[in-house]
Amino acid sequence: MSVDVGVIAAPGTAPDTVPDFADAGLVPAAGRLRELAARHAAAADTGRGLSREVTDAIREAGFARHFVAERFGGTEGSFEDLTRAVMTVGEGCAASAWCASLAAYSARFASHLPEQGHQELWGAGPDTVVATGLMPAGRARQADGGWRVTGEWAYVSAVDFADWVMVCAAVAGGDGPPQLRFFTLPRGAYTVRETWDSVGMRATGSHTVVVDDVFVPAHLTFDRADMLTGRNGFSGVSAHNVPFQAVGGLTFIAPVVGAATGALAAAAGSVTGRRRNQTAELTVVRASGRIDAARHLVEENARVLDRRLFTAEHMARNERNATFAAEILREAVTLLVGAAGTGGLGEGHALQRFWRDITSATSHVALQYDTAARKNYSAVLLGPES
Repeated sequence: MSVDVGVIAAPGTAPDTVPDFADAGLVPAAGRLRELAARHAAAADTGRGLSREVTDAIREAGFARHFVAERFGGTEGSFEDLTRAVMTVGEGCAASAWCASLAAYSARFASHLPEQGHQELWGAGPDTVVATGLMPAGRARQADGGWRVTGEWAYVSAVDFADWVMVCAAVAGGDGPPQLRFFTLPRGAYTVRETWDSVGMRATGSHTVVVDDVFVPAHLTFDRADMLTGRNGFSGVSAHNVPFQAVGGLTFIAPVVGAATGALAAAAGSVTGRRRNQTAELTVVRASGRIDAARHLVEENARVLDRRLFTAEHMARNERNATFAAEILREAVTLLVGAAGTGGLGEGHALQRFWRDITSATSHVALQYDTAARKNYSAVLLGPES
């Protein structure tokens, strides 16, 4: 199949049947979304996908527009506000929070596109949802006016309701390792193969995107190095000029903090009657301390970004904070499952869903010590290797 991105119309604005979040602001809107997502969470988990009502609400609440430039109607919001909002949604449904977080951060990635790309994505409105395949895969070759792209990208969360997909591919040619570029394609220019079968985070719809010899014009692509360094030649918005390392897994750990808070509430509701004893009380208290500690570390990461503290120490510490938070949140939810007992593992109980979601989410490569924190933070603590 040979397709030209330039001749495929991008989807329009969100459908009309959207909950009314107008002018609420992201953090207050997140509270409403939490309640909506919680009501749909069990069905989303069983059906392995978010409901249309929830995905419309993610868009309408303002997650997709949070990092979009004000000149397109976006918010140009802070990392702290987004982090608080994502954690709030996670209390009701981890998968909804995960998709909301990625809708915001993917727009930030797309800000590295040339100006014509900005116009194409947000010229008609700021609520365009972009899904991103961050890991390099596939290949691209130059063509007149752009590139032709072919490949498959696994684990692309929120692809089911995204308007555009951004994928990273290797560019052939030249000496040394191949250059890596991001390519942005509208719905209809790619296919989705349903491959996501994890026992947790089922409703994120993190399926595989398949691109078969698609032409991508030059204004819908950018060098991956631009995103890594944070240098943006097409936008002066503060959040569009942030080194990738500084984010330190914040995209993925904030939903987990929210889910752990939801798990704590679910477990507390189970520790009643004969199950309420000194051992259970102590276990819940120990878990709560881990959750609060993780929340403080994750909020600290957001403050580092908003204050633009992009030193080697601060960026490496952000990576360490995210991976350590993942570790202690896994410990916390394991404690909570023990305190709740067999009842907490019933299919109808929210605790077991949070347990599965947290276990699955914290397996992400961005939340592993060896791939996301060890090398950089050990250099801060011990100095560079000799």
